[in-house]
Amino acid sequence: MSEKPLILVTNDDGVLAPGIRFLIDVMKEIGEVVVVAPSSPQSAMGHAITINSTLSLEKLNIDKDLKAEYSCSGTPVDCVKIALSEILDRKPDLCVSGINHGSNSSINVIYSGTMSAAVEAGIEGIPAIGFSLLDFSWNAKFEHTKTYIKQITTEVLKNGLPKGVVLNVNLPKEEIKGIKICRQAKASWQESFDKRTSPHGKEYYWLSGEFVNQDAGEDTDEWALKHNYASIVPVQFDLTAYHAIQQLNDWEL
Repeated sequence: MSEKPLILVTNDDGVLAPGIRFLIDVMKEIGEVVVVAPSSPQSAMGHAITINSTLSLEKLNIDKDLKAEYSCSGTPVDCVKIALSEILDRKPDLCVSGINHGSNSSINVIYSGTMSAAVEAGIEGIPAIGFSLLDFSWNAKFEHTKTYIKQITTEVLKNGLPKGVVLNVNLPKEEIKGIKICRQAKASWQESFDKRTSPHGKEYYWLSGEFVNQDAGEDTDEWALKHNYASIVPVQFDLTAYHAIQQLNDWEL
């Protein structure tokens, strides 16, 4: 590219989260950066959008080297939508979301606000990547991910992505041996609700659960991450189960 690429950066942990601040610094080495991210944490929001209340934007001056930076009162998907509609004067060359504090591998992709922001950009025809680190700590260390994030980002800018596909990238907490292109592992959450009673006698619940990987394959994101590889899963947002169409057509409908 003759000009620096325009890169939209967002996340779901909030605009002040260490993960997005690190990602912003990496993206500044690659292109012109515009940030539109939630003003507060929006984890596990999935593809939620705000329709029953108003949205607000606040222009920030945290980093003077950015083309523009805003916090948005809405969800990660709201951030992408409002960035494209109200802030950017042209379609960005790339959207990156993250770095999420915590894994978005396997089934977690469907709950992830990080990945939903990337998917929303993909729906709009923008190459998009969601980055997540396997460390939920606010004080997580990100420096060891830089080389891999730059490599993946540069390849996407150079080669583009297949139509209808975005990348779900998960990064080990510490040492990274390399990169594996993977499929999503078959796994689920075995959930439970911790029932409690407030001092006023009102019952309430805390959701908890255990992540269970039912997939022994060595081509999955879970296998790669367990063996200290960064995993890349190409994610499609066309949810049609094409293999089931013929079976349904055989029904007496």
